[in-house]
Amino acid sequence: MTQYIHGHGPGATKAHARRNVANSAGHLVEVLEPGMKVLDLGAASGALTRALAARVAPGKVIGVDLSADAVEQAQADPLRPANLVFEVGDVYALPYPAASFDLVHVHQVLHHLADPVVAIRNLAMLVRPGGWLSLREADFGAAFWYPEATAWESWRQAYQLVARGGGTEVDAGRRILAWLDRSGLAGRAKISGSIWTYPGYESAAEVAANWAERLTERRFIDLAAGLGVADETSLIRTAAGLVEWASHPGAMFAMPHVEALVSL
Repeated sequence: MTQYIHGHGPGATKAHARRNVANSAGHLVEVLEPGMKVLDLGAASGALTRALAARVAPGKVIGVDLSADAVEQAQADPLRPANLVFEVGDVYALPYPAASFDLVHVHQVLHHLADPVVAIRNLAMLVRPGGWLSLREADFGAAFWYPEATAWESWRQAYQLVARGGGTEVDAGRRILAWLDRSGLAGRAKISGSIWTYPGYESAAEVAANWAERLTERRFIDLAAGLGVADETSLIRTAAGLVEWASHPGAMFAMPHVEALVSL
């Protein structure tokens, strides 16, 4: 089962468009080489996938996403290089032969999955001997901010409870090594960490507006209300609180990530 709770609104799309190797895949710099064949899971708008394609050209890159709309837009992007294609796919049922990629890259996908261990095992089988499986996950429970704001606490709780109500886990970064252990791959993994800071990745105002928009998207409101997590009124109030928080001088938000680079 896959549960995508973030939506594909303008805020999410804008944030995804800022992803590049430097801010989202620095742990891969040591292994990226021209000519590699790469599978990128959770490609979304394709920004990070395009950056990977540039690093491994003329090697072929396939960007996969569950959303047909996202894939259609990414495939039609005039910035898409010739060595990159986008395809619709389900991480639990990918059609590629075993041992067919030098690198399988999985960015911010595991926290959408009800069974990340099965997904990791399946993806590892797609990597050729001597290749790499890369996992990177945020950890909502480890996010921090200044100044203190009850709106951010409410944001975190809403996402944690909605995710868990659907059988997934947004406090995923801290669980990567445990999931790899259950997959039989922990001993092959190099673990590292990095942080998206705001300002930095985006401004504090942009991250607040982004999450305010996601909180008040119809899909998230319906999920939260259906699970008894929060109603529309309280989510709108939380969203307004995030925007108000960003007006404080020195406002800063940080989202920690954990990365695993697995040698296969």
